[in-house]
Amino acid sequence: MSILFSKARKLDATGEVDDFWMLVDDDTITATGTGTTPTLGDADIIVDVGGRSLTPGFIDLHGHGGGGFSFEDGADAIFAALAVHRAHGTTRSVISLVTNPLSELETQLGVVAELAASDPLILGSHLEGPFLSPARRGAHNPDHLLEPQPAELDRLLDAARGTLRQVTIAPELPNAFELCSVLVENGIVVAVGHTEADFDLSRRSFDAGARLLTHAFNAMPGIDHRAPGPVVAAFEDDRVVLELILDGEHVHPDVAALAFRSAPGRIALVTDAMAAAGSHDGAYAIGSLGVEVHDGIAHITGTDTLAGSTLTQDRALRVAVERAGVSPAAAVEALTLTPARVLGLERRYGLLAPGFAADAVQLDSQWNVERVWADGVLIHSGA
Repeated sequence: MSILFSKARKLDATGEVDDFWMLVDDDTITATGTGTTPTLGDADIIVDVGGRSLTPGFIDLHGHGGGGFSFEDGADAIFAALAVHRAHGTTRSVISLVTNPLSELETQLGVVAELAASDPLILGSHLEGPFLSPARRGAHNPDHLLEPQPAELDRLLDAARGTLRQVTIAPELPNAFELCSVLVENGIVVAVGHTEADFDLSRRSFDAGARLLTHAFNAMPGIDHRAPGPVVAAFEDDRVVLELILDGEHVHPDVAALAFRSAPGRIALVTDAMAAAGSHDGAYAIGSLGVEVHDGIAHITGTDTLAGSTLTQDRALRVAVERAGVSPAAAVEALTLTPARVLGLERRYGLLAPGFAADAVQLDSQWNVERVWADGVLIHSGA
C-alpha cells in the first residue's frame, strides 16, 4: 500500500517547510519534496493534509499507563493505555515499570517482551526501579527498593529477553557502577535518577556510560549556586539527554525554557503518565501505592508527593511552545528525534525523510492531534 501526503506544512527537527509532500510505501517514507506532487497514479491513497502541520510520530521514553489502565496490569491493560497515547500522537512507546518485588518485575518484563515481539510500536521496557535512593524514591514503594546486585540484574535481563531498553539507577548506591557497566555492555541505556548524586558523582556516572537523566529536576537535588547538582552536570555533557515532564506542574515552563537553551537538541519530552492520563480524577494506584488525582494532578495518597502525571505528548508540545516559548521545531525534536537518538534508533525514527518509518502526526493550528499514522497505517482519526 502506498500513500501520498500532499499540501502539508512539514515540521520536524530540521525545521518547517510549507507545501510539503511525502510518498510512503508500506511502512517507510520513500520520497519527499515541496511544490508539485508526483502524479496521482503513483499512490494507492491520497491524503490531503490541507496546510496543517505534519510531524513525525512522537516517541515516549517514559510512561506508566493511561485511560484508567496501568502498564503493570497485563497485556490488555497495556494495549488499552497505549490506545489513549496513540490518539494523542505517540506512535512508539517504552513501557516503564515502577518498583515492585523482583518476581513481579520479572513477570511484567516478560509480558512486555511478548508484546514487543508482536507489536513494533512497543519499543521495549524501562525499569524505573528498584535501584533507587530511598530518600528520593518519589512514587516508589520503599519496601521494594534494592541495592544493585549482579544476580538480581541477571534475573531481570533474562526476564526481558533482549527487550529492556533502559534502567534508572541512583549512582550513589553500592555496586551501581558495576551494574552500569553490565547494562552498557548489553546495549541498555543507563539513566541517572531518583538520586542524591551531586555534580561530581553525576559527571562520573556519565563518564561511566550513563546517557540519560530521568525526569530532570524531579527526584534529585536541584540547582544551587554552590552545589550545581546532576542537572547542571547533564547540561555540560553533550553525551547526555535530559527527560522533562512538561505538564506545567513538575517543571515550571520558564525552567523548561532554561533547559532547552542549556542543552539544545538534548531534551526529551516524556509523559511519565500514570493510569489517569486521558481519564478522570479519582483514586488510582502506582505499583502498590495509592494515588489520588485532583484537577489532573496525581499525588501519593495523603501526601504532597507527585505520582507521575496525567500528561499526553501533544499537551507537552503545547506547553513547550505556548508557555515555555520553545520553537516548534525544537519542541517537536524533543518528542521525536531526540528520544530516538537516546535509543540508538535515529536512523529509522524521528524525521519526515526518505528511509524513515512512516510515522506521522497531523496537527491543527492549536497543536491538537487530528490524525495519526504508524508504519503507514492510520491509527487515529479525530473525524
